Amino acid sequence: MARLTTTKTSFTAGEISPALLGRGDLSAYDNGAARLRNVFIHPTGGVSRRPGLRYVDTARGNGRLVAFEFNTEQVYLLAFTDQFVDAYRDDALVASFAAPWTEAQVTQIAWVQSADTLLVVHPDVPPKKITRTSDSDWTVGDWSFVEDQGRIHQPHHKFAGDVVTMTPSATTGAITLAASADVFVAGHVGTRFRIQDKEVEITAVTSATGAQATVKQTLVGTAATKDWEEQSFSQVRGWPASVAFHQDRMVIGGSRDLPNRLWLSKSADLFNFDLGEGLDDEAIEFAILSDQVNAIRAVFSGRHLQVFTSGAEWMVTGDPLTPANVQLRRQTRVGSPISRTVPPRDVDGATLFVPRNGPELREFLFTDVEQAYQATDLATLARHLIEAPVDQDFDTARRLFFVVMGNGTLATVTIFRAEQVTAWSLQETAGSFRSVAVVGDRPHFLIARAGGVFIEVLDDELFVDAGLIGSAATPQATWTGLDHLEGETVAIVADGAQRADGVVSGGAVTLDEPASQVRIGLAYTHAIVPLPPAIHAGAGGSQGGTLGGKVRPVAITLRLQDTAALRLDTGRGFVDVPFKGFGDDLLDKPPQPFTGDKRVRALGWRRDGTEPLWRIEQATPLPFTLLSVTTEITVNG
Repeated sequence: MARLTTTKTSFTAGEISPALLGRGDLSAYDNGAARLRNVFIHPTGGVSRRPGLRYVDTARGNGRLVAFEFNTEQVYLLAFTDQFVDAYRDDALVASFAAPWTEAQVTQIAWVQSADTLLVVHPDVPPKKITRTSDSDWTVGDWSFVEDQGRIHQPHHKFAGDVVTMTPSATTGAITLAASADVFVAGHVGTRFRIQDKEVEITAVTSATGAQATVKQTLVGTAATKDWEEQSFSQVRGWPASVAFHQDRMVIGGSRDLPNRLWLSKSADLFNFDLGEGLDDEAIEFAILSDQVNAIRAVFSGRHLQVFTSGAEWMVTGDPLTPANVQLRRQTRVGSPISRTVPPRDVDGATLFVPRNGPELREFLFTDVEQAYQATDLATLARHLIEAPVDQDFDTARRLFFVVMGNGTLATVTIFRAEQVTAWSLQETAGSFRSVAVVGDRPHFLIARAGGVFIEVLDDELFVDAGLIGSAATPQATWTGLDHLEGETVAIVADGAQRADGVVSGGAVTLDEPASQVRIGLAYTHAIVPLPPAIHAGAGGSQGGTLGGKVRPVAITLRLQDTAALRLDTGRGFVDVPFKGFGDDLLDKPPQPFTGDKRVRALGWRRDGTEPLWRIEQATPLPFTLLSVTTEITVNG
């Protein structure tokens, strides 16, 4: 029988998949945990109960959140719902306006911002620009490509076979067009065709092979020609699928009927796609051709122009990009989802994206040694937490990467590349997370709950969800403003102390005693469960292998920081651990945050090698931070 002392000083490997319970030889095993729920992992190694979510507003329904940052002082949250957008500044609704995207289409929109304008695209909806004039003045308009001397400088393409000809009846005025094969449909009315690089506008469709048109540029002649094309984006051919800005050009990636094509505007002329004579500043257009059709799912401006397709990842190089020197190189073969749009996000120069297949989160990073990109999986140790991600964003202040899952949970990844920290934990709430947007340094979430779909913001002063923060000059017992939680049982912290739970009735709760400050909302439980000890049961009890034999914990010492409550199970069931000066009852007493070591005796042999030696699990809506754990154990081989 040997007596050992183990010290766990870091949780920087995050929650580890149960599939790795037999890998005690990994360094991640020493720094990981079996379960980390509703906690944030610090890059320095400790874990804290996550802040709560403060209620902002009830949304119109399911949708998507988008950050709009005009400057450092004027930042907005845009809530896209069914054919509507609501704009918030400092968590106050400042404007609402109609929009063309349905609830189902919102999951496929892509966007990019330039100053006071947000460009939004969807393959089945004409591209729009949302322009902010003031807090309360927002407009939605169509894209307007540059027009000059009757010619609109928008992309064009010949969708018909190469041998199909077009014959105009005249070179000016109102003419008829005759195609040698079926070309025209009713939706072509109002679209532009180019015949030998001269434009006409379709005014009527008479048959699949015939149409009437108005000449916008005098045509070359009236002979049948194979040199003709139609505008690339239209009601007939679909609209852009993704958009970005790169090297002072607007980049359009793919459309409904041209899914693998890239268009780059003229330099410093974002809505001008005139190919001209291929001069350095003129527009660029090409298709991504490979052994499979690569539907473009996102374009992203990083060190290079990055193109994420359904089957691979590409880089477009050229310094600067010009028609003469542009180069396209495939980098990795991972692929992105085609059923939804999950925007890639920059994290310290790497682009994080969701793969098409498998429970993964990939990091697209350029390596100077290979002069190429790699797509490393950041979720190798925590694949059990990933289920069909639908949205993601990065909080640079907290170093937290939020991933909203299709099952309504929220995975949180603490990322600090300089210290090689990639630590996963899972956030759960009484409802389903639907979308995330970090506005400035404040993460906002769209959450479907029993009372509706809420917009909520992470708030360091709260430890409840859908919460309310209230204060009054004179202590009061009844607190209102809780209509969104009607009929719900809520946790209450009043004047710094936890009170008995209450039930919201008529949008209000009544305390057992009046208070000047309250924090009221839905309770959530945080949990910290360590991995089983990785030791040899024989040969002196040396560390580093898998558990064999029986283990008995003798005592556990937890190093805590600014902690107001601790509920611990060391084998005898969960108990509230009192701190010096607290007494045994945490209720109705304003606890002072405790910093220091708390030693707790433990009893009972562990005969199951997968059983943890201790557990922390508590819903107390008060702060909690665990820095390290020292465990004294006896091993019997």
